[in-house]
Amino acid sequence: MSRIELRWWVVTHTLPAAVLWDMDGTLVDTEPYWMTAQDALVHAWGGTWTHEDGLTLVGSGLWNAATIFQDRGVHLTADEIVDHLTNRVLMQLRESGVPWRPGARELLTELRDANVPTALVTMSVSEMAHHVADRLGFVGFDVVVSGNDVANAKPHPEPYLRAAELLGVEITQCVALEDSTPGVQSASSAGAVTIGVPFHVPIAESANYSLWPTLNGVSLEQIRSHVAAMAVR
Repeated sequence: MSRIELRWWVVTHTLPAAVLWDMDGTLVDTEPYWMTAQDALVHAWGGTWTHEDGLTLVGSGLWNAATIFQDRGVHLTADEIVDHLTNRVLMQLRESGVPWRPGARELLTELRDANVPTALVTMSVSEMAHHVADRLGFVGFDVVVSGNDVANAKPHPEPYLRAAELLGVEITQCVALEDSTPGVQSASSAGAVTIGVPFHVPIAESANYSLWPTLNGVSLEQIRSHVAAMAVR
């Protein structure tokens, strides 16, 4: 076996060190809940907020978004805005249940069965992240990195670097699944093999990450094959 053949064999027969998951829009379809909460908040203070306004915040950190609401006339502190929106979304989750994205739980189940480490990397607060994770029906994540666990929100690389650090793995050997531009920028700049799965908002094509249309039907073998293809490019 040649060196090239050996390298290909090693890559294609090795699982990723970990798979790192975004939450809102990737694991669950909570963006409509957030938009409803945002609209109610701004209107309560006499301002206007549109669906298009809400789309501009997809993937953004909550504390970064809070400054935008303040500019729209919401006279609350950033922490108060984050708490208000989080509580409103949590209320909707409790009333309507968790809207899982197609294929997400199935892929996560396969990863867990194969003993592939996983992390949830979200800019939602810890309470929200654990509320969702606890309703999977199984222990889905080894670690959770939330918006209040990092100093810098996505698109900064810190959230994904923190997840890899907590898992004790090299970020360059991890796969990250994301649905937004800030998310893929965060993961790819951290060094993860990044797969964008656009949902509510488009993601521009880039050499820094790949774009897949859905996670529905995606298997661990497809993830592994993708990592192999990236490694030998």
